[in-house]
Amino acid sequence: MDVVCENSIKKVVKEVEEIVGDKGLNCLINNAGINVLASLEEVTAETMLTIYETNTVAQLMVTKAFLPLLRKAAQLGTGMGCHRAAIINMSSLAASMQLVQANEMFLKVYPYRIAKTALNMITRCLAADLKSDGILCISLHPGWLQTDMGGNMAPMQVQEAIPGILSVLERLGEKENGSFLDWQGETLPW
Repeated sequence: MDVVCENSIKKVVKEVEEIVGDKGLNCLINNAGINVLASLEEVTAETMLTIYETNTVAQLMVTKAFLPLLRKAAQLGTGMGCHRAAIINMSSLAASMQLVQANEMFLKVYPYRIAKTALNMITRCLAADLKSDGILCISLHPGWLQTDMGGNMAPMQVQEAIPGILSVLERLGEKENGSFLDWQGETLPW
């Protein structure tokens, strides 16, 4: 799915609706993201807007498009979590405002950090707005992984992180609504 293309989003929502039917969608994982190395001296408005569109705005638009299916699933269950209806926004440790000075590498990715920090605010807003619907929303840092974006220097392979991520998703409940967690279930500072 091209998350910055409204027609692509609508097409995928329709495809998912055909699969899930009246049961709705229990878990939406917003995992799209792009990154461009850009320090303070290198960052441009164009780069900022491109990264923000994909890493922040598109995540909200995808969520909004899937909301009817999430609400349908939420009506069929009780409690909060992936067993009922949940939105998982893949964020990053780099989005932590409290850890801004902790890692010099993060200073070289202005657009990415800022867009992911804004995504965390979307998580908080959605958690508040959708609580009465029984839809849980969290931001999740999957770890620094060896992916196209994470590169070969990342300490973990995707296969190493998956069991932890699945375990976190399985344990989610109302007390985690609106939180920022890592792949091990630890709370991260905003």
